[in-house]
Amino acid sequence: MQYDEPAMTTGLLVAAALAVITAASHSFLGERYILMRLFRREDLPRLFGGDLFTKRTLRFAWHVTSVAWLGFAGLLVVLAQEGTPDRVLLLQVVAATFLGTAVIAVIGSRGKHLSWVVFSAMALLIWLAV
Repeated sequence: MQYDEPAMTTGLLVAAALAVITAASHSFLGERYILMRLFRREDLPRLFGGDLFTKRTLRFAWHVTSVAWLGFAGLLVVLAQEGTPDRVLLLQVVAATFLGTAVIAVIGSRGKHLSWVVFSAMALLIWLAV
């Protein structure tokens, strides 16, 4: 099957741009119109003595979605390059995405949600593998 290389490249780059715009919009608008209103509720689950852990977990989980979409955008940009995709570069984008996820988790939860340990390990293992 023959592919129209310029059309494919353009489509991938436009999709990457849309993913970046969606990620930014998701984080900004979600913070402003969903999370802030949700956090005003009195009936959030109380973990570890209050609802602060719940709020922090919801906040970082919300933004981790945006980080994942940014990672997908990075993969699309790499795949839009001419020729065979560079496997090392693709894996570096994946490692950076997991690292970004770990950073959001550790900052967002102030280290209390231990997902950051797993995401950091994944990022390190992938980085060392390449």
